[in-house]
Amino acid sequence: MGRTGTTRRRALLATGAAAAAGVLGACTQDGPGGTGAVPAAERAARAEAALRRRSAATSAALLARYDRVLAAHPSLTARLAPLRAAVAAHVAALGPGGASPPPGTATPSAAPSAPGTPEPPARAGSTAGPATDPVPADPGVAVAELAVAARRTADAHAAALLTAPPEYARLLASVAAAGAAHAYLLTSEGTRS
Repeated sequence: MGRTGTTRRRALLATGAAAAAGVLGACTQDGPGGTGAVPAAERAARAEAALRRRSAATSAALLARYDRVLAAHPSLTARLAPLRAAVAAHVAALGPGGASPPPGTATPSAAPSAPGTPEPPARAGSTAGPATDPVPADPGVAVAELAVAARRTADAHAAALLTAPPEYARLLASVAAAGAAHAYLLTSEGTRS
């Protein structure tokens, strides 16, 4: 009977070790219903939402620049209003909802309502950052600086493509291409004026 007791003891030890390993493995495993799948999806959603906010803010800064240039140079309204409207549409499309503009920005179809009263109003009194840079008195220089701002915005959207999910990357690519076209139009039209 000595042999039977040893075999049972070994069997119990092996079973206990296997059960303990199974319990410990289940605690750390990220299977189909495990806790690892949900946080990964949440992290991806949060990363995309943050990217959308940054992209919309980048275009909103350009939109504010258009508004300041139009407020300082109402004679440029006919030339800049279509480009400004496109930038407003970009802000709306890039935002977290992808359909409505962030608070404080104009709707995609809006243009300045009257010379000197653009929508949205620029942050008066603030001197921090490029969004509040003074507009040059010379309209040609103001448009040239607007072209540089459009190029920077397009470049920022193109750089964001590296971390964007596929669907949003397509939108960013389109907006970046439109921004590059705006920069070209602002520069080429500026040389003819």
